[in-house]
Amino acid sequence: MTREQYILATQQNNLPRTENAQLYPVGIYGWRKRCLYFFVLLLLVTMIVNLAMTIWILKVMNFTVDGMGNLRVTKKGIRLEGISEFLLPLYVKEIHSRKDSPLVLQSDRNVTVNARNHMGQLTGQLTVGTEGAVFGHSVETPHIRAEPSQDLRLESPTRSLIMEAPRGVQVSAAAGDFKATCRKELHLQSTEGEIFLNADTIRLGNLPTGSFSSSLPSSSSSRQTVYELCVCPNGKLYLSPAGVGSTCQYSSNICLWS
Repeated sequence: MTREQYILATQQNNLPRTENAQLYPVGIYGWRKRCLYFFVLLLLVTMIVNLAMTIWILKVMNFTVDGMGNLRVTKKGIRLEGISEFLLPLYVKEIHSRKDSPLVLQSDRNVTVNARNHMGQLTGQLTVGTEGAVFGHSVETPHIRAEPSQDLRLESPTRSLIMEAPRGVQVSAAAGDFKATCRKELHLQSTEGEIFLNADTIRLGNLPTGSFSSSLPSSSSSRQTVYELCVCPNGKLYLSPAGVGSTCQYSSNICLWS
């Protein structure tokens, strides 16, 4: 190729093209771009609101690494400090308060504590209401006392009330009276010991009074003020007008009425 031919070929390649190339835009434009920005802004606002709500809940509920609020999770179990409210049944193995602090269970109505065995059967129940504590089954406790300046009553409306202990049962009222009443009969029984009444004054009220039989000489005055305490073979007590000797045998007809 001669020099002239090379220069001519080079000039032809450097000449600008007269054809117009088509340009294609790349990206999102128009209403699609506006919708994308709107959704991104909405997502950002939602994330900010969720973060603020999460921080607020953590602050209000007092969440910590050990628990939340008055609830603390320890190696020995769950610990509640302060006042707590339960809306649903609570199942626990043991409940006790802090040392030298009382344990208070409060409800607008009654407080019921149930004990069940592994089969789910009810073995014990404690219900605390306005009239006191009601036990559904037997109760084992070393001490029962009332609040200061309040009366202590042990009552079984439909069944019997039994108190048993291998070394005896002691009932004492250090600063007041002890009163035992029943609707039918009150039994004081000692199978291997004795019943000991120790007091300055022992009163047996509403005892029936026997009358003299016709075989007794009429040596008593019209106004009898002294009586003798007599006992029937069945254990019933009655009074007989006192005389020079015992008059129980003359008034024993009252034992036949019992």
